[in-house]
Amino acid sequence: MPADLNPSGDVFGGWIMSMVDIAGAVPAIRVARSKVATVAVDSFVFKQPVSMGDIVSFHAEVVRVGRTSITVDVEVYAQRHPENPVVVKVTEARLTYVAVDEFRTKRTIGAG
Repeated sequence: MPADLNPSGDVFGGWIMSMVDIAGAVPAIRVARSKVATVAVDSFVFKQPVSMGDIVSFHAEVVRVGRTSITVDVEVYAQRHPENPVVVKVTEARLTYVAVDEFRTKRTIGAG
């Protein structure tokens, strides 16, 4: 949407970062079987801009499970040019989440 664009007319990087955090949290929550909190953005690379009208897909995969933390890789793809579709990787990131209990205290993964 126009409100999500930067002065260059591309999607604001902060919007992409927000969506990556949400996408990464989904598999982290499944593994933790509880709420999670983002504790680190280990890497974040914008490879290409995302333009208004692109169809954006987020793919997240758990790459490490520790005692209390879960590391997730997220790749972002944009489908462009509806008349001659092309899909390109636009962003890749690695985030670390920590499992938390109902009091927002760090908890061991797998513990009841």
